Amino acid sequence: MQNLESLDLAWSAAKEWLSGLDERPVRAAASLESLRSRLGGPLQSTGAPSREVIEHLLQATKEGLHGSAGGRFFAWVIGGSLQSALAADWLTSAWDQNAALYACSPVASVIEEVAGRWILDLLDLPQDASFAFTTGCQLAHFTCLASARAAVLEKAGWNVNEDGLFGAPKIRVLTSEHRHGSIDRAVRFLGLGNKSIESVAADRNGRMESAALRAALHNAQQPTILVLSAADLNIAAFDPFEEIIPLAQQAGSWVHVDGAFGLFSRASGKFRHLTAGIEQADSWATDAHKWLNVPFDCGIAIVRDRAAHRNAMTISASYIAADSNARDQIDWNPEWSRRARGIPVYAALRELGREGVADLVERTSRHCLRLVTEIGKLPGAQMLWEPRLNQGLVRFLDQRPGATDGDHDRTTDRIVAAVNADGEAFFSTTTWRGLRAMRVSVVNWRTSDRDVERAIAAVKRALARTDSESETVTAD
Repeated sequence: MQNLESLDLAWSAAKEWLSGLDERPVRAAASLESLRSRLGGPLQSTGAPSREVIEHLLQATKEGLHGSAGGRFFAWVIGGSLQSALAADWLTSAWDQNAALYACSPVASVIEEVAGRWILDLLDLPQDASFAFTTGCQLAHFTCLASARAAVLEKAGWNVNEDGLFGAPKIRVLTSEHRHGSIDRAVRFLGLGNKSIESVAADRNGRMESAALRAALHNAQQPTILVLSAADLNIAAFDPFEEIIPLAQQAGSWVHVDGAFGLFSRASGKFRHLTAGIEQADSWATDAHKWLNVPFDCGIAIVRDRAAHRNAMTISASYIAADSNARDQIDWNPEWSRRARGIPVYAALRELGREGVADLVERTSRHCLRLVTEIGKLPGAQMLWEPRLNQGLVRFLDQRPGATDGDHDRTTDRIVAAVNADGEAFFSTTTWRGLRAMRVSVVNWRTSDRDVERAIAAVKRALARTDSESETVTAD
């Protein structure tokens, strides 16, 4: 029988890692130089036994991993894998299927078909829409916008698949001034260029202004794609879909929604109103490895126009064994060889069910509200944005007389760095409306009331140390 010692070792190490998340410092403590020294060096001429390789990997990576799978990691929108999803992901690796065709993996094909339909049902999106499981929301945007590019050019009398973009009608992409950078990258990947992007003004709540969009659409003659946001990255702002989508579609535009994490608020009775009208769009992109808490990497692209989606992605060859009765993922994805990402999604949805997804959205949003409001009440702190979902902003103030915004910016960066160095919690910084802020994001299923209390205490300690240091400097 094949020796499976290295797998047993990895299994033991994984259990130790997961069971220690609650006590281990959240930050990675190892320096860049240390990690390069441990992991680097020349490639050896001869190989090593698999167990020895795993032992080396475990030793060399010590203190080099963030505890982002745990409940006290609030930087960026990073979920922690549900146990069923993680176990399913291990099986996905062990089964080692190429999930491009039904012929390559019947199980992967059927599981992704079922999981995709469950997602459409859970999010109450058009049940006849097509879908694809991609590497992440970046490739989900690419997939959706490739479909949009083909559709709007076809309406203009141009076949982009056959004729390419040279000489094609110029496409413009209207989107919010607060858009995520993945939109810009997707536009570049598709050959449209950054100059095709036109920013539309947003109001003080981060929502695209209907009047500004109406002006941008007025007398528009060229093919147009509008990209809206279902929760921007700083304050989880949702564009007014009920007002904006009809305006754009009356002008002949394709409407795409960036719902990287916010689309899942649609599964919650409490927050569903934020997405009112979103079902009228033409395509949607989201991440399963955010609020659904499956392992990296798993994005989801959803397209109303199945023909546009398939034509933008599909490929055929004489050696491809197509089955007209089965779902071949190669028809809907930009990859040829691909991992069966739908398997962990299937497992997560079975573990949570409708009520579990709704509870996850509402529970993590409640934790975010508590974090931001209670930290914002601490001396030297200021709440910049009270969470309406799972994102909020806090600023830290320089207490010296005459302190400027620049001083407050530097204090904010310093306090966040001090909190992260403490190891009890981990936050990230951002710039919002020209001000530096600590961004608080909560999507991890593991986050508990106790985690929130520990994080607040860590910020309080960092503020106290900063006050003490400032008093020492003043005395000197």
